[in-house]
Amino acid sequence: MAHQVIRSGYDSLVDRINRFPQGAPPSPLLYKILHILFSEQDAALVAKLPIKPFHTDQAAKIWDMPPAQAQNILDQLSGRALLVDIEEPDGRSVYVLPPPMAGFFEFSMMRTRGDIDQHLLAQLFYEYCNEEEDFIKNLFVQGETQLGRVFVHEPVLSKENDAHVLDYERASEVIRSSPKMGISTCYCRSKMQHMGRACDAPLDICMTFNASAGSLIKHGFARSVDVKEGLDLLDQAYEHNLVQFGENCRQGVNFICNCCGCCCEAMLAAKRFGLLHPLHTTNFMPEIDYEKCITCGICVERCPVEAMGLVSANDSKHPKKKKPLINTELCLGCGICARNCPEKAIRMESRKERIITPLNSTHRCVVMAIERGKFQNLLFDNQVLWSHRALAAVLGVVLKLPGIKQIMALKQVKSRYLEFMIQKFYHG
Repeated sequence: MAHQVIRSGYDSLVDRINRFPQGAPPSPLLYKILHILFSEQDAALVAKLPIKPFHTDQAAKIWDMPPAQAQNILDQLSGRALLVDIEEPDGRSVYVLPPPMAGFFEFSMMRTRGDIDQHLLAQLFYEYCNEEEDFIKNLFVQGETQLGRVFVHEPVLSKENDAHVLDYERASEVIRSSPKMGISTCYCRSKMQHMGRACDAPLDICMTFNASAGSLIKHGFARSVDVKEGLDLLDQAYEHNLVQFGENCRQGVNFICNCCGCCCEAMLAAKRFGLLHPLHTTNFMPEIDYEKCITCGICVERCPVEAMGLVSANDSKHPKKKKPLINTELCLGCGICARNCPEKAIRMESRKERIITPLNSTHRCVVMAIERGKFQNLLFDNQVLWSHRALAAVLGVVLKLPGIKQIMALKQVKSRYLEFMIQKFYHG
């Protein structure tokens, strides 16, 4: 009987996690991971929490306990980075359960901890994320709108191109404009370090911003840095040929990872599933000046997603001559190749069609939920009734979507109210 009680708590937590647009497919490995991070009681309580942010009194009502007791539990879960607590202007904290990734999976490896077996956890993460395919495919290749996007390597842009780069396309601008910035241990390289497979790229270089950074800093999962140090770390990432992979939105970017091609989940996904476009690229594409190119192959070696290769130059006078060729279907537009070309034979040029980037996290989450058949989970969060403000935020996004995605949303919720709102929006 006790076994059934424990299983039911973790089963409920798995169901709750998979109400996110980006969830975690059930697997024996997932259950082992959750057993390390959550007690049976934690799992049962967290499974009841809403998707939208909530306050202590709401959690107390859901859990049917006094607010003081609920507060203690929320503080304990936040202290382990299983919840993110955000301080509001009135001094109250609002809480949210982050998704597994980018979320509590990464947070668990962002500092050295004595309360869990991080070596075992790293092994389980490796098997779940790198050997099994369901989680990574679920995270990166479902739908058209993805969790993250690549930032262009700013130092390689020409003055002409630099003038046309929008602020949200610059990692440097995210660093300059964010009210808070935290630096943590890179989850991916930390995991690979436990596996004995880590590269020599910097480890303490994972960037979080805004309220998320505030929570991680508060609980010791990140250290606070100022703009100058943030930009210095960005330069360090450039020097180590790391790709900036951040949240796929224009406003309020909450994270930027500095990714290598050998350890990082995003780059590994791009190599494994590149033709399915698991990452949103930059608005630039490298072009090769073959008159300058000496076919040294450095660009091929440095490309983090193996989008460059050496092919026959079709030179009748030199039949063995090779030249580098870019696979535009796989290229991220990061600019690492241009940085490393000793002859400056590679330049970054603007794409003919710009990549569409969601406005903010709410916009991205709504579109991802619609594309993945989970919109009803956002609209009807049964754990706590939606406030008018929260409902208006979601509906506001839906009303601005293209018609086809509105139809997808209608099919998922079969809501006459939503249909009425859409018709009213378009007909005055």
